[in-house]
Amino acid sequence: MPDSKKVTLSDVAKVAGVSLSTASKALNGSARISEATRARIEEVARRLDFQPNALAQSFARGRSQTIGILTQNAIGTWSAPILVGAASYLGRHEHATLFYDAAFDAEVLEASIRRLRARRIDGLLVIGDGPHYNLRSVTHSFSVPVTYVFTSTDGPDDATFVPDGVMAGRLAAQHLLEIGRRRVAHLTAADDIAATERLQGLTEGLAAAGLAPVAVHAQRDWSEETGAATATALLRSGVEFDAIFCGNDHVARGAEKVLLAAGLRVPDDVALVGVDNWEGTIVGQGTRHLTTIDPLLSRLGTAAAKDVLSADHVGGRQPQPCVLVIGETTVG
Repeated sequence: MPDSKKVTLSDVAKVAGVSLSTASKALNGSARISEATRARIEEVARRLDFQPNALAQSFARGRSQTIGILTQNAIGTWSAPILVGAASYLGRHEHATLFYDAAFDAEVLEASIRRLRARRIDGLLVIGDGPHYNLRSVTHSFSVPVTYVFTSTDGPDDATFVPDGVMAGRLAAQHLLEIGRRRVAHLTAADDIAATERLQGLTEGLAAAGLAPVAVHAQRDWSEETGAATATALLRSGVEFDAIFCGNDHVARGAEKVLLAAGLRVPDDVALVGVDNWEGTIVGQGTRHLTTIDPLLSRLGTAAAKDVLSADHVGGRQPQPCVLVIGETTVG
């Protein structure tokens, strides 16, 4: 058997008992040979640990097998898991990546687009810093598929992969109903597409049980300060509540501090649910304190990478599933 470090296509062809041309066709996906022959050649290639020459394959297929990745904010909290999911998928499917970061700079963004257009890429992933950012569409600047992740664009037909905010709200409502809570308040950020979707999902989930949110308080941003301020407003309103669905985990943390300071017990008196799975995805804590909805950002990146490679490249907004992660703030 040839040394695995020096195995060539000729070695594969010789062991499989076929011509060099037939071996090349089999490993390049040509339909001009039988499945039995293809299977035999692929088995030999695996057994010999044959590693095809990526540059030669690129010339043979007329494709670079390189995907451009353009981030709005590479050092942002959410970019890392999305990048990991996307890059891992592309690597498993024999595609390299060419990476540029705009760092919220419009001039850098334009320069990056020009450089990417000049390169021989097979597709482009544009990773945003949140669905509330409405990026200018660059789809028509490229002749290859362009897929957007964790952002919005001004192109209604752009393939845009985002967490399903409505599903997040529904999951929170369903969980709170299952543990017997009926008076659910909502604390969140103001004027944000994700906040709007999560409230919609909560409202729909409660409506299925003949209920509605007992109160909705929104302020400023997604910070702990917003959580504290909205929780304080909720307490002062005099509305009775036994659960709070918070727009994200930071809001939930701020709200919990106010509730505890007011002498309320979590979850005995008030159950809390957040969104983002900050403990598990970002901080990496071994504990599970806050019940939350995980947007599965790594899988979001995977789904977008799969789309940009697909022959059936989709268009339009593509909400992706999220999951409930149960913690101490609802089950004790």
